[in-house]
Amino acid sequence: MHWFLHIQGASGITGWAITKAILDGYPSADTFGSVTALTNRPLSIEDALWPQSPKLDVVSGLDLLTPKGQEGLEAELKERVKHAGEITHLYFFAYIMDGDPAKEIEINLELVKRAVTAIEHLSPSLEFVVLPTGTKAYGVHLIDQFPFSDKLPLKESLPRIPEPHASQMFYYNQADMLSSMSEGKSWTWCEMMPDVIVGFVPNNNIYCLAQALATYLSLYAEINGKGSEVVFPGTEKSYTILSNDSSQDIVAKASIIASLRPDISSGQRYNAADNAEASSWSVKWPVICEYFGLKGIGPTSTSGSDPQPSEYLADHLTEWQALEKKHGLKTGRVGNDRSFGGFPYFIMTMFNFDRHLDMTKCHEMMGDAKVETDAKGAWWTAFDRFKEAKIIP
Repeated sequence: MHWFLHIQGASGITGWAITKAILDGYPSADTFGSVTALTNRPLSIEDALWPQSPKLDVVSGLDLLTPKGQEGLEAELKERVKHAGEITHLYFFAYIMDGDPAKEIEINLELVKRAVTAIEHLSPSLEFVVLPTGTKAYGVHLIDQFPFSDKLPLKESLPRIPEPHASQMFYYNQADMLSSMSEGKSWTWCEMMPDVIVGFVPNNNIYCLAQALATYLSLYAEINGKGSEVVFPGTEKSYTILSNDSSQDIVAKASIIASLRPDISSGQRYNAADNAEASSWSVKWPVICEYFGLKGIGPTSTSGSDPQPSEYLADHLTEWQALEKKHGLKTGRVGNDRSFGGFPYFIMTMFNFDRHLDMTKCHEMMGDAKVETDAKGAWWTAFDRFKEAKIIP
């Protein structure tokens, strides 16, 4: 029997899925005895779509960077978290974005340090910490300067990206910190590296591509009618490049299994994706559009000037609000400061190079627990959840 603590981000795209997987009895009903889901913003179990369970304790409004300092954080955790002294597994999904790389490193290092130090002090039973990073560790965000275009598929054994970019990558600092903090201790850690994560979020998330496409295509179908053609909002090149989707359920299950196999996973990093076989938008886009009764077709422009989801939603905000009212949807998902229009463009247009992952190491670690899915399984599951949550009709 294990206890489970999920530091902040339980309402985030992967934290939500880890919480749900464990409440659904993954990998077995008696693996974890208690689930503490920490969120920054208020979240009810009903809005979260998590199953009702006596195992679950949702703790909202806890600030890892509280001005009360480390002692203040530990006191609050001890007071508010059940079984705080028996925690064995920490899944760390807290992240604070900052446009200044130096500040982003400082902030996110402090998040890890405070969280892990607090659990170390509170629970002598700590066994494992999971740190999620991503394919930015391979430099995919550098676009034209992507350093491993000749090293595909991307393997975990690749070196860190070259300077000056490495010094601006906080993932490396976090990994180095956990390596140092765990040395000689009774606990260890690993790093999970998904690509763009496909999934549901109960609260708005500016990096949720599935939500951006779900709202866009729902409105497109309402305005243009079922059966209409909808053009891929990228370029001919980005439409055919190879990559791997990382659905939230697959990433969650890989993270959980890794945390339960420290003899294999200690200090390791693992790619996390839906399938060992790479895919492209040319395969996924028609599948995505089919969910909304639309026909997805390839781009008509080489420059990425076809209709963009964010621009379409902004231009038709009145129609979206009418759709919300018509179907009794939750409001506030479109036309707010957490609807970052640049993200879909970045992923679907600027990512115009192959960046597919080698899944050998992760699948060997998972063994018989290995799970895979396809585009329909990843995207339609996310859309079903947004529909159940009354975010799309």
